[in-house]
Amino acid sequence: MTTSTTTGPASTTSTTQPWVLGARPLPIGADGNPEVLPTPPPLVDRQLPTVDLLPPPADGAFHASVEPIDAATRDRMGATWHEGCPVGLADLRHVTLSFVGFDGRDHTGELVVAASVADDLVSVFHRLFDARFPVEEMRLPTTADLTAPATGDGDDTAAFVCRNVRGGTHWSSHARGLAIDLDPFQNPYSSGSRVIPELASAYLDRGEVRPGMIEPGDVVTKAFASIGWTWGGSWRDPVDRQHFSADGH
Repeated sequence: MTTSTTTGPASTTSTTQPWVLGARPLPIGADGNPEVLPTPPPLVDRQLPTVDLLPPPADGAFHASVEPIDAATRDRMGATWHEGCPVGLADLRHVTLSFVGFDGRDHTGELVVAASVADDLVSVFHRLFDARFPVEEMRLPTTADLTAPATGDGDDTAAFVCRNVRGGTHWSSHARGLAIDLDPFQNPYSSGSRVIPELASAYLDRGEVRPGMIEPGDVVTKAFASIGWTWGGSWRDPVDRQHFSADGH
């Protein structure tokens, strides 16, 4: 479900060359898609600090909550849900979760997922928290993400967005709240010459394992497998390394 932009405050790496997220719209190619460009040097080993949008856990322990979609959450979701989506708001849940950032600190993120899978996903992220697997960002996608020009440097771990499958005409598993994209920049989608996020080509080389990369048999794939979810990184084409789903799509 990767969004290619970030609406949060600017972040920089520890190198001498800063990278301001979401600041450089990509050129559009002849096929109508944003162009895939080489990964900028500051993002080749991406370990940006997390910008806290929710209060971080204060005691070093994992915390989570599962709640119905209230009016405030619905407003923040914006156009990511609309009438005609294959799941109603009553069948979605707003989940908050502790996670570990690439900065080594504990943070609080949020997801919208199907009510039927919310508790299972809490158990997955509890395992990732205990393993100190890093996540850069976990915030709700909004209308701004759907309408902003693609910049190819987004890294938001997110779940529900009411949209079709990429390049198709039927609903994505994300539109049912049954899928999540985890650390999309470190785990890009690829099909032929297309890469999403478009600046993440450096992470197509899975031989050089860097923090946040998902690998066969690691703590991430095992945690999702334990709740019966499958991994898009095992597909042949496309290879969707960031994508886990309850229904195999």
